Amino acid sequence: MKTITLTLIAFLISLNCIAQDNGRKLIEKTVSYYLDGGTNNDFETLKKAFHKDATMKFISGSGYKEVNALEFFKNAIKPGFKQNRKTSIEAIDVAGNAANAKLKIEYANFYFIDYMNLLKIDGEWKVVSKIFHRQRSN
Repeated sequence: MKTITLTLIAFLISLNCIAQDNGRKLIEKTVSYYLDGGTNNDFETLKKAFHKDATMKFISGSGYKEVNALEFFKNAIKPGFKQNRKTSIEAIDVAGNAANAKLKIEYANFYFIDYMNLLKIDGEWKVVSKIFHRQRSN
């Protein structure tokens, strides 16, 4: 009986690990829409990552700003050449239907660190809020 119980526990733990790995892959796919859309100046791809009411919050020269993320990117992204930048997913943390992803976007003289908060909505991971910091490269 003890062996059956331990086997069942191990099986349930492995199922949970598989589910978490699948969740991470889906989150990576979602934030990749954002990264790839930005790199390729493709708003249609980028918008797949965001919930329609997603917010972007940041500090600018005039202080705290809060905007609708999709409206901001619709105005900021213009079709053109692929951007010369390097992107990476630095970390993903998942708790049930909530997740956070830390992203790095590197340009020649500066980089962004983005913190994306995601929720699993109707079976899909969507970015619901983004905060970021811009840093000069040394």
